[in-house]
Amino acid sequence: MIIDLHTHVWANLDQLGPELAARRRRHAAGNGAQLDASPAAHERAMGCVDGAVVLGFRADRVGARIPNEFIAGFAAKDPRRRVGIAGIDPMSDDVLDEIDAAVGMGLVGVTVSPASQGFHPAHSEAMRVYERCAELALPLFVTMEEPLTAAAVLEFARPGAWDEVARALPTLPMVISQVGHPWIDEALVLVGKHDRVYADLSGVATRPWQLYNTLLSASSMGVMDKLLFGSGFPNFSPTRAIESVYSVNAYSHGTQLPSIPRSALRAIIEKDSLACLGINSEMAAVQREDREEHALETPVVEVVRVPEAIESPVEIASSPDADGSAEPGPADRGSGPGRDGGEPL
Repeated sequence: MIIDLHTHVWANLDQLGPELAARRRRHAAGNGAQLDASPAAHERAMGCVDGAVVLGFRADRVGARIPNEFIAGFAAKDPRRRVGIAGIDPMSDDVLDEIDAAVGMGLVGVTVSPASQGFHPAHSEAMRVYERCAELALPLFVTMEEPLTAAAVLEFARPGAWDEVARALPTLPMVISQVGHPWIDEALVLVGKHDRVYADLSGVATRPWQLYNTLLSASSMGVMDKLLFGSGFPNFSPTRAIESVYSVNAYSHGTQLPSIPRSALRAIIEKDSLACLGINSEMAAVQREDREEHALETPVVEVVRVPEAIESPVEIASSPDADGSAEPGPADRGSGPGRDGGEPL
């Protein structure tokens, strides 16, 4: 199964606050970026994946608020394919009550955006939020909205600032969006240091050269298993993001540059990200059932030696089907932009 771990939905662009909404409109006018994150647009875009995590957003200092009720209502319409994450501003007065209310609505995590919300990740008020998340087993998603507004505090977006939080709360699952862009190496060091800290590929997945170098760095650091798939819809679609990941080795073809094993790329795209983050939901249950079903259906592969005239052995897949045909297992699917192959705020 493929889960898009980083998507957004809103009723209208103005819910992002006046400055961010204006910047996104100018940005879209210049490069044709997608502005439609309506429920209908989200549903259409997610047709190539098995499920999506929908992130909320609240930043009082820039007038941004996508109501958690809206996120919860959208997720509840298709709970087998969606889960919702509450947008929480740790600097708001009602923050702890809002977390409890979000849980009551069925939301399964919390998302914060320190740069837009104007707080250092280890701020004492914010630590209360993380402690409540740890108590309730809610994963924490850390985002940086783009394009950045003039009011955003860039130093609060550095991944390294989360080291103190991860040391204080080692059981709290965290996801750093965009692999901490533009501080990618710093984010990779962070995820390698802490067992429960991960990074998603949103944004980076659709910047091919940056993606190639990010994956090479992650491989050399031994942290490929800490990378999770996310498209960042509506900025980019999951179809485009998946195609970009599977095409990343185009840079190494015909050169002496190293390539990324396709098995490693597939492991990112098809990773059980819900299990990594400890998310228990109807969608997570569907993913477990699907994985178990595929495990039962995968055919046995026998390697048969043939005459030397044929240079390589032939693989014959045996199957219990009555007609002798073999049902294709997960490894036999195509790698195009569908279930197997298939825009970040």
